[in-house]
Amino acid sequence: MQKNHAAIAMFFILLLSYVLNSIDRGLFSVLAIEVRDAMSLSLPQVGLASTMFTLGMGLAGIPTGYLLSSTSRKSVVLLGLFVFSVATLLTAYATGLADLLAYRFVSGLGEAMQVTALIAIGASYFYRNRALMTGVVSSFYGIGSFAGPMMTASLLSAYGWKMPFVVFGIGGIIAMAIVALCVRPWFSESRANEENASGGRKDGVDTRANDTIWNATTITLGLASICAGVAVFGFSGLYPTYLRSALGFSPQQAAWVMSAIGIGGFLGPVGGWLGDRVGHQKVLMAALPLAALSGGLSFTELERSVMLHAVVAVVFGIAVLSLLYANMSAIIIDSLGPARTAQTAGLFIASYYIPAAFAGYTLALLKEATNWTTAGVLQTSGFALIATILVIVAGTTRKPELSPVRT
Repeated sequence: MQKNHAAIAMFFILLLSYVLNSIDRGLFSVLAIEVRDAMSLSLPQVGLASTMFTLGMGLAGIPTGYLLSSTSRKSVVLLGLFVFSVATLLTAYATGLADLLAYRFVSGLGEAMQVTALIAIGASYFYRNRALMTGVVSSFYGIGSFAGPMMTASLLSAYGWKMPFVVFGIGGIIAMAIVALCVRPWFSESRANEENASGGRKDGVDTRANDTIWNATTITLGLASICAGVAVFGFSGLYPTYLRSALGFSPQQAAWVMSAIGIGGFLGPVGGWLGDRVGHQKVLMAALPLAALSGGLSFTELERSVMLHAVVAVVFGIAVLSLLYANMSAIIIDSLGPARTAQTAGLFIASYYIPAAFAGYTLALLKEATNWTTAGVLQTSGFALIATILVIVAGTTRKPELSPVRT
């Protein structure tokens, strides 16, 4: 019992470090107009910069998964914290589009290392409740998403657009030192889930038939994850710009609405628990249509009401942070079996984030060709609905003997 308490405490420390990761992801979108004016960027250029970090996250995902199979997970967490913290700090000193994109890309590399290792640690030690653990990770992302925009807006108002990058970059270095001192290898390097697999069998069911990620079920789920990522990050990359430029919201008002998305993430453990109990596919069948509906509504005027936009943002946060993220990652992990947790966690990160790097750019192009509302509905709602169809198709390709068996 005492060991379990210690494990929970160490996981809590890792989760607190992840809050900085989530703040970093939303940092740029709140400051997009100031960065655009300071560097004389076009809307498509600032849209690309707002989501470029996801390219780094995606490209690092699968290599990080294999790296976790051969080296210390704690070391990967520390390396990830260092890389994205330094890149965030350097973003304050970018002078043009080229180095701005480079710093955003590198920050994504570090974020992917950290979150992939974090998911692998949680899913390995607490293997009986993988989706719940991923849901807990998502809820701490929600904390960062809630606190980050308001903190960013306050720093912007008091010190200018560069200071938030400096403050949160230094904060990441401090978090790295705390993780290094407090997290023990017996927890971070646990292989309990692989031992539980009993030589390729899960609760007496053979899971080795899907022995690589290149099987129909996993590939189809990966495509669904791609579509979900394009929908989510097109929204998060340019929604604050829409609020400020099209609806006339102040930076503080736009930040308040973005913080409301984080409130929706507080239910992450509930979303993960539901997935573990009723099935990840069933939860995704609710999450993706809900994301499509709330995401599309967000790009309408809603009477130019800050409160109405905040309410819809909470719903979007519940759909994405509390339901979608935990269960999309868990269903991909389940498609291959517990002995491949690190690799499938890496696949989820890659599929969710690589195409999302161009989501902001695509949404900006759609906006210039049509208008904000049409662009937002086409991308956010359209891709979320395509992901829904792909999850249904994945259910038909899953072999009966590979269906997860609950303990």
